[in-house]
Amino acid sequence: MGRHSLCLLGGTFDRLHAGHHHLISTCLEQSDEVQIWLTSDTMAQSKTPIVLDWETRKQEILVWADSEDACDRLSIHLLENEVGPAPTSLEADSIGCTPETRSACEDINSSRKIEALPPLSIIMAEHVLGTAGEIISSSRIRDGEIDRQGQPWLGEAEMYLDQRMPEILDDELKQPFGTLHEGPESRPEIAMGRALASISESSPKLIAVGDVTVQTLVDMGEIPDISFIDGMTKREVWAEAENLDRELFPHLSTCTNPPGLITADLKLATKVALLNSRPTLIVVKGEEDLAPIIIHLLAPIGCAVLYGQPGKGVVVRITSQETKENCRRLLDVFTKEL
Repeated sequence: MGRHSLCLLGGTFDRLHAGHHHLISTCLEQSDEVQIWLTSDTMAQSKTPIVLDWETRKQEILVWADSEDACDRLSIHLLENEVGPAPTSLEADSIGCTPETRSACEDINSSRKIEALPPLSIIMAEHVLGTAGEIISSSRIRDGEIDRQGQPWLGEAEMYLDQRMPEILDDELKQPFGTLHEGPESRPEIAMGRALASISESSPKLIAVGDVTVQTLVDMGEIPDISFIDGMTKREVWAEAENLDRELFPHLSTCTNPPGLITADLKLATKVALLNSRPTLIVVKGEEDLAPIIIHLLAPIGCAVLYGQPGKGVVVRITSQETKENCRRLLDVFTKEL
């Protein structure tokens, strides 16, 4: 097969990952020039509202291309329909795809035949598999399962381990992990109102950790998608914990998680709750203080996790790649409980 002159490559390229790198590299290896037609924000966000914006996606490709010394052979263009210039282009002689998009390329060639244009050579790159043997995809990254290299944020074997927090993390974990929204302790709804106003409507799930946090949200008419309670506040039994109306939560589960530990029980309860489509209440026998670490590692990108900061207000942390990386760093310091 001879080398091609100009290859067209269309797609969203959200959260540029190892599979994208392989696809673009394969097209560059077989072509003098590659045009990437990058899906517009309107098209991309109609499928999922948490896709990165066009400029961010473009810059991620350009940064990667620069690292590969390929910027002079690659250009990026705005794609505003399903096929772009491929059906009518007179300059292109090839088109790139992955196995599931090959049929679309064949349809384009059928259209070109009707217009008496030569078919485009189809350059197909196989999928790249992650460490668990599954395809690396943007949807799995957005769903919070894997990083951009295909590594699970929380491996299957680790799900079944009890892990103890070392003392060296005490000071770090006492600091707010997110944005603190301040308000008087006597009126928690003030800080909570500010916290809720900061959360995007497209956030996949609202997750609350702590009895006071959950009760405040319920009192305000906001039922979290997932709630963690342990009957305590400031490490003391909270008398008002019994006032929470548990019938507001269609799903109720319990797990055991002693102080200073992240147990397999907590991990599994969190994983199941994230799959539920209706509100879930998780009653923790022990403490839920360390739950945000596991929540962020398992949760989809964009989820909002809220918890109280005694005497100060409410902390909001959005699950992002950076959040997951930080939680992974913290959990790597934990020791396995025998």
